[in-house]
Amino acid sequence: MKTAVVGGGAAGFFLAVNLKEAMPEMAVTIFERSHHVLAKVAVSGGGRCNCTNTFAEVGDLSAVYPRGHRLMKRLMKTFDHRDAYRWFECHGVPLVTQEDQCVFPAAQDSKAVVDCFLSLARRYQIEIRLGENVSDLSMLTDYDFVAVTTGGSPSDEGLAWLGSLGHEIVKPVPSLFSLQMGSEGLRELMGIVVGDASVHIPGTKFRAEGPLLITHWGVSGPAVLKLTSYAARHLAECGYRGAISVNWVGCDEACVQSVLTQTAACQPQKLLTTFCPFNLSLRLWNHLLAEALGSRCQIRWAEMGRKDMNRLTNTLVNATYPVTGRAPFKDEFVTCGGVSLKSVDPSTLESRHVPRLYFAGEVLDIDGITGGFNFQAAWTTAYVVHQAIKNAADAINRDGVRY
Repeated sequence: MKTAVVGGGAAGFFLAVNLKEAMPEMAVTIFERSHHVLAKVAVSGGGRCNCTNTFAEVGDLSAVYPRGHRLMKRLMKTFDHRDAYRWFECHGVPLVTQEDQCVFPAAQDSKAVVDCFLSLARRYQIEIRLGENVSDLSMLTDYDFVAVTTGGSPSDEGLAWLGSLGHEIVKPVPSLFSLQMGSEGLRELMGIVVGDASVHIPGTKFRAEGPLLITHWGVSGPAVLKLTSYAARHLAECGYRGAISVNWVGCDEACVQSVLTQTAACQPQKLLTTFCPFNLSLRLWNHLLAEALGSRCQIRWAEMGRKDMNRLTNTLVNATYPVTGRAPFKDEFVTCGGVSLKSVDPSTLESRHVPRLYFAGEVLDIDGITGGFNFQAAWTTAYVVHQAIKNAADAINRDGVRY
């Protein structure tokens, strides 16, 4: 029997390798439209490849999978993050867990993962065909099973051939991206990292917390990436324009007021500009003081009036800035959208429209926030598909029954 894997990315290789390990007699061919495989894996995680996450701090999968969390909860009963951890270690890729629960190769190099897959592909004689753009199932009539693992598509056109087969296609839009800001004063603070920020889109329920990085184009970092994941469709509908509110200190108004009052009592003769009671860089603190108080930012703590305190509090917990677009270069690694989950069997990820056609990875309408969750979705869905193909092939071999 023969299986075609359409897509030479993480999910495609994971599926192909597991299929060959389970069924050595199965001929498996990977079709990759570009002239390179695993390119996304190589550059992920800053070149370190955030393989998965411990999920130790995840109470609800909807917090890490804005789309597809119900299906992921079901599928992870078959293959979860613990299984993924064991799989890589058993295949020669030792892993380490960071304090933030992200899991990386111990080598701190994505090459460890890429080399693992390529080595296993050679060992199991998995054929890899580069520069092969599969855009019609008629190109794969020689294969008993087809698994589509093409990853996210930047536009509807890339998924049109799947839509023509009857699958519902959820319009793909970017997710996990930085924001371009209209505040020149903020951009001048490029390079500053705020370790405990909270960001939200005014007038919506979209909110995220975590480290925030100020860049020369706007804001980035885990807090912003999570926010743009949660609000991917909303931001696309708004043309990536609007506003973002930032809580720079990660606590509420009452807490900020208490800290400011205590500082005024304990440090009355110090200038506001020389003493910051929060975990902020002095450059950022002075910028926020100027935003809140204007020329009065040069006063001493003892001179702060109630209006000054209220204005500074509001700036620290609810500073609002104009958003003018996504980052000025294509830095997003994930798209939301793809083949609708309504179009696949939730137990096997087989197409409801075309027998022996399966889907795994980001081509499905499943995507996660930053932190290793998207790779875990790739491993989980690919493993489920490998298992489904194996079971179907076993049934054919045993009973001679075909679809």
